[in-house]
Amino acid sequence: MNQPWKPSREQVQASYGKTVPDLILPGLKILFSGINPSLYSAAVGYHFARPGNRFWPALHGGGLTPRLFSPVEGELLLKLGYGITNLVDRSTTSADELSEDEFVIGGQLLEAKIRRYLPRIVAFLGITAYRSAFDRPRASIGPQTESIGGSLVWVLPNPSGLNAHYRPIDLARLFEELRKAAENLENGSQA
Repeated sequence: MNQPWKPSREQVQASYGKTVPDLILPGLKILFSGINPSLYSAAVGYHFARPGNRFWPALHGGGLTPRLFSPVEGELLLKLGYGITNLVDRSTTSADELSEDEFVIGGQLLEAKIRRYLPRIVAFLGITAYRSAFDRPRASIGPQTESIGGSLVWVLPNPSGLNAHYRPIDLARLFEELRKAAENLENGSQA
């Protein structure tokens, strides 16, 4: 599996505030929205690139990819009908550094992006960030009752290796539920 090059500690630190380009096309099955890029991801220029991040294994474990992709293969997701963006574009050491205002503004910008690209489902990777950005204090993991611009909303746990609340097997199960809902939508059933 191709891995991104390993940046030096200095290169990682110098990536503070940088962005990682979206992987997005109109009409995706699922648009995944991370909270914001890690410094490591910003340094190498790929989403969910920090060693220990469980996004790519969860995608594969949930049956969304035919094999375990590496962050450098993110563009392959587009061919499968999946994309990646972030709620807040700027990279930080941790999401705790983001302000409430950044979440709200990021939510507004992301809503405009969703209305422009019209994915069938937008899957937020981080419940606390979703709650803050969209003023949904009671939101829980899984499908939400509201939609954004006609796109169904799904919330998944943050796949960061720092999130010890969910084991890899639990993440894979939750990603599988999302995959099945997307397949039901594609086949004309309700999610």
